[in-house]
Amino acid sequence: MQASLVFLFGAGVSCEDEVREILDKSRARKKKSGQSLSRLDERPENMRVGVLGAGGRMGREVCLAVTQAADMELAAAVDPGIDVGEVCGAPILPDLAAILEKEVDAIVDFTNPDAVMGNLAWCLQHGIHLVVGTSGFTEERFTQVQELVGMGPPNVIVAPNFAIGAVLMAHLSEIAAPSFERVEVIEFHHDGKADAPSGTALNTAARLNAVRRKTGGWPQRGESEELLAGARGCSIEDVRVHAVRLPGLVAHQEVIFGGQGQTLTIRHDSVDRTSFMPGVLLALRNVMKRPGITIGLEPLLGLSKDWSE
Repeated sequence: MQASLVFLFGAGVSCEDEVREILDKSRARKKKSGQSLSRLDERPENMRVGVLGAGGRMGREVCLAVTQAADMELAAAVDPGIDVGEVCGAPILPDLAAILEKEVDAIVDFTNPDAVMGNLAWCLQHGIHLVVGTSGFTEERFTQVQELVGMGPPNVIVAPNFAIGAVLMAHLSEIAAPSFERVEVIEFHHDGKADAPSGTALNTAARLNAVRRKTGGWPQRGESEELLAGARGCSIEDVRVHAVRLPGLVAHQEVIFGGQGQTLTIRHDSVDRTSFMPGVLLALRNVMKRPGITIGLEPLLGLSKDWSE
């Protein structure tokens, strides 16, 4: 079951404005008193991790990965969609407020697109570092988060995909983009996924368009007539994206390039949700030492500059 965590602010005041005001006052007080601007400026020997959406499929995998990591411990598991129960020996807590008693160093959010911004605001207000794996982040939302977080702390890492292979797929696609005339993206997910297209597909298409803008854009050609609306998928600028939802799938994507007399397909398959866990742990181990917001795992893997540069 997907969690639904919501943090409400006063009527007539935007989430961003209220959180920014709270953060500015908090940072000013702590700077004046010489206190740390975050719970911890350096990662402790055993990081205490909280998981939001702990009762969901991804949340349970994150809880297990954290408990199996030698340098981490599962301090809190939160999921308001589950009345009672536990995950990896930790009781599932009903709301965010219960986390404060657990003295967590960082939180991982795998909830849903409607809840994630409220959760992020709550973590920032309470000085807790955050790693976000929830989908639904558009470029506009990334910009909002960057403005909210500033240079931190607390710090935030948001990744469209935590599978190392998927990160490499997108990176290799950027390298290939200038050499081909057209490209289309097809993403495949299980039939329980809440949104379409996936965050990975949106991110891939945006990056491909950005690369081609630097080289004059994609060559313009006539489009096939759609006999049925949606037959050609959706357009993200000049990149067509198609979404498949079927039972038996986990998370898969292929980027298909076409040129004169040839095609190139770059594909990644996550056949089990454990494929995302090395990336989640990598983000947790880096979130305290990366000021402000980090978008994607690429900077952590040495594949690109920071998103803000």
